[in-house]
Amino acid sequence: MYKVSLEESYFPAQTDTPFRALTIAELLREQADKAPARLALREILEGGGIGREWTYAALLDDAERLGRALAYRHPKGARIAVFATNCPEWVLLELAAALAGLTLVTVNPCFRARELKYILQQSKSEAVYYTKTARGTELKPIVEEARSELPAVEWSILLTDHDALYKGADRGQLRDTVPDDVVQIQYTSGTTGFPKGALLHQKGLIQNAFDILKRWRVCSGDKILNVMPLFHTAGCVVMVLGGIATGASILLAPGYDADMSTRVIEREGVEFVFGVPTMIVGLIEVAEKLGCYVGSMRGILTGGSMVAPELVRKARQVFGATIQIIYGQTEASPGITSVWVDDAEADLCGTIGQPFPHVDVSIRNTRDNSVCALNEQGEICVRGYNVMRGYNDNPKATADAIDAEGWLHTGDLGRMDARGYLKITGRVKEMIIRGGENLFPAEIENAMLEHEHVLEVAVVGIPDEKWGEQVACFMRPKCDTRPPPAVLKGFIRERLSPQKTPAFWIWVEQWPLTGSGKIKKFALREAFQNGEYEIHTA
Repeated sequence: MYKVSLEESYFPAQTDTPFRALTIAELLREQADKAPARLALREILEGGGIGREWTYAALLDDAERLGRALAYRHPKGARIAVFATNCPEWVLLELAAALAGLTLVTVNPCFRARELKYILQQSKSEAVYYTKTARGTELKPIVEEARSELPAVEWSILLTDHDALYKGADRGQLRDTVPDDVVQIQYTSGTTGFPKGALLHQKGLIQNAFDILKRWRVCSGDKILNVMPLFHTAGCVVMVLGGIATGASILLAPGYDADMSTRVIEREGVEFVFGVPTMIVGLIEVAEKLGCYVGSMRGILTGGSMVAPELVRKARQVFGATIQIIYGQTEASPGITSVWVDDAEADLCGTIGQPFPHVDVSIRNTRDNSVCALNEQGEICVRGYNVMRGYNDNPKATADAIDAEGWLHTGDLGRMDARGYLKITGRVKEMIIRGGENLFPAEIENAMLEHEHVLEVAVVGIPDEKWGEQVACFMRPKCDTRPPPAVLKGFIRERLSPQKTPAFWIWVEQWPLTGSGKIKKFALREAFQNGEYEIHTA
C-alpha cells in the first residue's frame, strides 16, 4: 500500500511504476522480441479442451498479417465494429486494427438489430466483423438487418472465414500510429438510457492495464484465465492488453462456465482469474463439489460490486488466493482504484482500495466541485493519462463528464480517508430520497452483505406517494435459508439508523445483468412495480 497521510480528499498521482507512452504495435513487438517462444494466447474450447495457440512471435506475425488485410480494405482512421463472442480472431482483430491505424468499435454480441444499428450509426463504422452465433442466436441475420438501412457500412465479414478475413494481406501496408491515437470506442453499458461511446487511446489502455496487473502481481509467463467478455474493457483491455504488457500467457475461454473454468484452472495450473463476485462464488462451489485441485491460484480480481467478508475467507480457503476488488469505469480505461493483495480484511471487503499510479483521484463536492474534507461524502473524480478523449459525437455529454480542470466525474459517491483508501457510498443518480432524506444504496448493501445468509444485494428506490421513495432490498441467498423480514429488519437496525431500513425485502435466484455483469437496478424496479416478485414486509 502507499504510505500517505492526506489532509483532504485528494490523492496525488504516485510514480512507483514506470510510465511508458506506447502504441499497441510497439508493445506487441517488444514482447515478441523479448520472449518469442513464450506462450501468448491459448484457445479454450466450449467443453474446456485446448484449441489453437500462439507464441508471442506467432501472435505478432498473425496480427501483422491481419493488419495488412485491414489496411488494404479500410482507410486510416476508419472505424470497424466487432460483433462477436470470445475467440482468438477477436484478439487478433483488436491488435491488427491498431497496427492498421483503425479504430475498433466493440459491440455486445447479445445485442439485437436495433441496438447494433444504433452503435454502427452512432460510431460511423464502415464494417462489421462477427462470429456465427452468440448463445445459440445466429448473428448474420442481425447484422444484415442492422446494415439494411446503413449504406455507409460497406463490409460484413465472418471472423472465422479466413479467406475473407485475410484477403488483401499481401497488398496492404501497416501504418504508423502514436500513443495518443484513439484506438477503441467502447460503449457504456446503457443501464440508464442510450449508451455513449467512450473514445479510448492507446497510451491510456496500455499503461492502465499494465498497472492493474502489476498490482495483481502478475509476472511474465504467468497463466491468466480470461472468462470476461472481450467487448468489455475487463476482457480486451485488462486481460488481453494487460496480459501482453506483463508478458503473461492468456488462456481465452469462450465465456464463463463455472464447471469448465474450474477444470481448466486445475488442468492448466492457472494462477490468475478475473470475474465478478457471482462468478467467483460459482468457481468455489464447483471446486468444492468436484474436489478439484486449484492450489495453483495466486490471485483473483473482481469488480462490479463489493465483496462479502465470507467470500474473501472462502476464496482463501479453497484457492489459497486473495480476492482483490478493482474499481473503474470504461471512461477511465478502465481502472481507477484497487485494493492490495496484503491489505487487511476490513480494507479488502469494505473499501475499493487506493488509486492506481500516475492518476489523481479526489472526492469533490457535488454542488461547487470543491475538494471534500477527509471522510466527507462527495463524487469520486479522476484525472490523468487514462481519461477518455470524450464521448463520440456527444460534446454535451463530454462536458458533463469532464470538467474544465480535466477531472472525469464518475457519477459515483464516495469517501476517502487519510490513507487514500476509498469507499463507495452510492451513485449520484441512484440516490434514494425518502421523506426528504438522502439515502445511499451502497451503504445499505454493504451492511446487508454482512448477513450470514445473504450472498449478494441490490438496493433500489421504489416510488411512494407518501414518502417519495421507499427502500427495497433485493437479495440473492447464500444457501436454502431465507430469514423472515423481521429478522432482516433487526439485523439492519443494529447497523444503520431507522430511516435506512428497507420497507420491502425480496429474495431472488438470479439478477438481470448488463453485458458487463452489472446488476440492472432499473430492471429490478420495473419488475417490482409489475408485480413480478414475491414481496415481504416487516
